[in-house]
Amino acid sequence: MSDVTNRLVDALNEAIPESVLAVDERLGEVTLTIAAEHLPGVCRRLRDRHGYEQLIDLFGVDFMGYGNAEWETDDASSTGFSRGVQPATAGRFTFDTAPEPEMSENRFAVEYLLLSVSRNHRLRLRVYCPDTAMPVLPSVVEIWNAANWYEREAFDLFGILFEGHPDLRRILTDYGFVGHPFRKDFPQIGHVEMRYDPETRRVIYQPVTIEPRVLVPKVRRDVCAEGPAPAGDDDA
Repeated sequence: MSDVTNRLVDALNEAIPESVLAVDERLGEVTLTIAAEHLPGVCRRLRDRHGYEQLIDLFGVDFMGYGNAEWETDDASSTGFSRGVQPATAGRFTFDTAPEPEMSENRFAVEYLLLSVSRNHRLRLRVYCPDTAMPVLPSVVEIWNAANWYEREAFDLFGILFEGHPDLRRILTDYGFVGHPFRKDFPQIGHVEMRYDPETRRVIYQPVTIEPRVLVPKVRRDVCAEGPAPAGDDDA
């Protein structure tokens, strides 16, 4: 780690013991994983003592299935037809076979991108929500007012609650929207659809009528040695 990162981590741990859980520095970017209960204190100290006066962005992250690839790049056959994919992610399953939400530890997190204008230095904070079933973190609106809309966005799209937020309500989805569309167990086709009803002369909601399907095209992995298949061959 750089000297700047070492000094910052030492200062935070000295002022707020056990506040920094992990440090990662790669490609010139520093990420500090902070304990949720120490988030307000760490953020206030970063702003007042270390010059991170600007919150650039704040966003939620869903680590459900993180690191599990669905592409069968190693086992896919080299001949015949193959999708080369196992339908495991959101939108690739039917409602009858939809997987139950994973309640694994550290599924939801919030990341804060900070900027110190005076020191020309950027910093990323990562905080995991302690409870996956009801993800809640302290609000930082009183520290950085720019967090107001960002926290509403994370609540709307990921269902992450921010305790102490002055007006926590949806900001991007429609009125009455059910669910949180950026969660990985939310179907890509959604739950409902809207259409104009000429009889009632208004837009109505109804259960989604799109048939769930795998949107990965079939690929022919081998062409016969004599050349391309003849025209009109349905298997070409």
